[in-house]
Amino acid sequence: MHIDILTLFPEMFHGVMEQSIMKRATDKGAVSYQTVNFREYTENKHQKVDDYPYGGGAGLVLTPQPIFDAVEATKKKQDTQPRVILMCPQGEPYSQQKAEELSEEDHLIFLCGHYEGYDERVRQELVTDEISIGDYVLTGGELGAMVVIDSVVRLLPDVLGNERSAPEDSFSNGLLEHPHYTRPREFRGHEVPEVLLSGNHAKIEEWRHYESLKRTYFRRPDLLEDRELTDKEKAWIDQWK
Repeated sequence: MHIDILTLFPEMFHGVMEQSIMKRATDKGAVSYQTVNFREYTENKHQKVDDYPYGGGAGLVLTPQPIFDAVEATKKKQDTQPRVILMCPQGEPYSQQKAEELSEEDHLIFLCGHYEGYDERVRQELVTDEISIGDYVLTGGELGAMVVIDSVVRLLPDVLGNERSAPEDSFSNGLLEHPHYTRPREFRGHEVPEVLLSGNHAKIEEWRHYESLKRTYFRRPDLLEDRELTDKEKAWIDQWK
């Protein structure tokens, strides 16, 4: 996968992309990144990339020309038809399912805006996906793009180092993830559940499913609204009720 990030503040991405799992993904060749400062594409002699909105109003709006030229140059360089993702609080609420969908792509372009927003023609003509990471407003799209990129890259083959890690994540199967325990067996009066020490893999899987469903039922019941429950799951929920 190749990821291009169009931003006015490319320095914000250096620490994130050069640490931990993101660095491992790059070192393994699973992904490559490029930050593109679209200010470099402006035809304005003062290098302005924003202007006052028609009709009046607060703030400044990003002009279309530098963004169009930056996206077109990036596409030409990679010779692909990428997904062009606009980070925007008006966009589709981000989900694990969306991360899995994007992880199947070869090339992603992220547009990170600032100021009051984009000229609407950017949205109409360039963008394939609009994504929101929550019902709140940030000063720019950079932090949101980092969240999406991290969640996508960790799903690429061999990045996590354990093929079971990603499929067992919260939301991957529609449920929150089950609790985890490690050594010591007893800590300050709290012991690891006996079933996890039993060596009975069938019982362990059943316990994990039970705890996963239970955690979802009490913390995120909305996730169960459209789920087709098995008879066993229905019995567990009746028990909790």
